[in-house]
Amino acid sequence: MRVKLFRALWIASLASNIGTVMHTVGASWAMTSLTTSPAVVSLAQAAWTVPGFLFAIPAGALTDIVDRRSLITITQLVGLVIAAAMGVLQVMGNLGVGPLLIGTFLLSVALTLSGPAWTAMLPDMVGPDDLPQAIGLNSVSYNGPQSLGPALGGLLVAAAGAQAVFFVNAASFLGIVWVAHSYRRGPRVRPSDERLVEAMSTGATDVACPLASIVTNYFPARGNMPPVKYTWSDGGILPTFPKELDLGRELNEEAGTLIFGSKATVL
Repeated sequence: MRVKLFRALWIASLASNIGTVMHTVGASWAMTSLTTSPAVVSLAQAAWTVPGFLFAIPAGALTDIVDRRSLITITQLVGLVIAAAMGVLQVMGNLGVGPLLIGTFLLSVALTLSGPAWTAMLPDMVGPDDLPQAIGLNSVSYNGPQSLGPALGGLLVAAAGAQAVFFVNAASFLGIVWVAHSYRRGPRVRPSDERLVEAMSTGATDVACPLASIVTNYFPARGNMPPVKYTWSDGGILPTFPKELDLGRELNEEAGTLIFGSKATVL
């Protein structure tokens, strides 16, 4: 929290996350006033959760090919406009089932697209020494509102109606927009030249499903023990092959390997 930029964005993000959770409460309440069908009421929650499944991978790829600060600013402004529009429609009595579902869906899309950009900015804001603490605080700003937001949202809906929750959520985006737009420390990260589909393909092949490293080792017979052959297929995730051992090299009778964490060596 000693880093000024991180502190400002963390506070703004906490407020925005609380407003977002409150919005889901208001949307669900507004839906119950429009219909008594359980299936239709459940669509409000579905409209909120589906974008996370549909756009999570494109959002991560988009983070690498566009300016992250601009992406955060634009998506937060879009969220502000959508939430405010839903509040206005609710006040006018024109927020029907269709507009409510469409607005909830589009708001969730905007926030899904901004999530990876915010996470990817953490190393640039705090540096490697403070990164573990920043990640922990980032989790607090996300998980804390999951408990606090519904209670505040319910109280506000009961006191002033669903439209009040929508307006509060719209206002909660202003903090992130202001901090992200006004901060100008150092050069911006140069966006990648990859196209969106290429970036998604790279993530799927090189990160999500890395090529396996297959190594075969031979242990000669020792005493009454027969020779042993084992194959190491790490999938790019388990410890790397010991640098002291060439591929296919036979170990002598007293040799062995020691694996600790992500390192391996020959004894």
